[in-house]
Amino acid sequence: MPVEFIGMIGTHDVSETRAARGPLVDPAYTLRFARAHEDGGFDRVLIGYGSSTPDGTQVAAHVAAHTERLGLLVAHRPGFVAPTLAARTFATLDQFSGGRVAVHIISGGRDAEQRRDGDYLDKEDRYARTDEYLDVLKRAWTEREPFSHEGRFYRFADFHSEVRPNQQPRIPLYFGGSSEAAYRVGGKHADTFALWGEPLAETAAQIAAIRDAAAAAGRTEPPGISVSFRPIIAPTEELAWERAHRVLDTIRSEGPKGSFTAPRHEREALGSARPGSTGDADGQPENIGSRRLLAAAAKGELHDRALWTATAAATGAAGNSTALVGTPETVAQALLDYVDIGVTTLLIRGYDPLDDAIDYGRHLLPLVRQELAHRARTSTAPTSVSDHTPDMPSAPVVAGRGA
Repeated sequence: MPVEFIGMIGTHDVSETRAARGPLVDPAYTLRFARAHEDGGFDRVLIGYGSSTPDGTQVAAHVAAHTERLGLLVAHRPGFVAPTLAARTFATLDQFSGGRVAVHIISGGRDAEQRRDGDYLDKEDRYARTDEYLDVLKRAWTEREPFSHEGRFYRFADFHSEVRPNQQPRIPLYFGGSSEAAYRVGGKHADTFALWGEPLAETAAQIAAIRDAAAAAGRTEPPGISVSFRPIIAPTEELAWERAHRVLDTIRSEGPKGSFTAPRHEREALGSARPGSTGDADGQPENIGSRRLLAAAAKGELHDRALWTATAAATGAAGNSTALVGTPETVAQALLDYVDIGVTTLLIRGYDPLDDAIDYGRHLLPLVRQELAHRARTSTAPTSVSDHTPDMPSAPVVAGRGA
């Protein structure tokens, strides 16, 4: 079974362990970052969304114009533009990119972040709006005749778009969330449902809930499943763990320095004041995904083969923040453990974003794909990736860069 690999790019050099360098919009760095993923064999890159950061569709257009095959997964929050306009925007981008666009739907996990763009709906209403929005968006991409719509959140008459997506019948939809409302709406609409990296048992339970929601929505085929991690790799287990603890020590001593979707002056959006600082009255984050990561961290730092939750606890689980730590062989096998429970997409990004993307392409993706190809050829049970390691480039993995 093929597995999709997704990375994540930003428009400047920054991470939780690296203070922002250069201008916020650095065209040359953005292209180096994207080309590192393309050269490394990634299928797509996620372009995130923030209320004060560069527009993702413009970033995607820039990258599409200077790459050849790299897919573009553009994060999009329903509610800030009409679904009819969004349909034309993404269809146009899909045409210019030669059919390389996908859209990642995020309904919004923090009230304060939503209000920065003028959205005052509560969480349940945001998901209800997303449901209606996606009904319209998919019709706008596929309907051949003008159509009208009158719903709770949107109303229009005789809409017709002359621009169609390059991909048929429509552009793929990814969907993020961990609440019951997210399962319900994403189970209905998503081609791929995206989760953050939890232990295997908890991830399997979420997959079952998503599949139940898809069946309740009348779908005969469930959505694919994406899981996100922050791999920390090195040539030996000892060096990998040394590097992991340098990452953790930096976050704990200095606080998260930044992210692609929240500049440093918005550090509260990262939970940098310590876990719970951006949460409800109970001291917990507003979004269920972050609460789930913190719950996993409370059970212990190390889970399953290589899942390390200490970085999630240190950042207040502000986003994709759990790590997989070890040699490329160990981390590749850990990723395959998730494939074995039904995961179809692996979203990986590093704490040293550009150099880690290069290392993943050289040392990690080939191992996973080699094992999957071996399984397909032999129709055998899963084996260890070390039993048939592919020839690897001579450049070593550098431990501790940017930590």
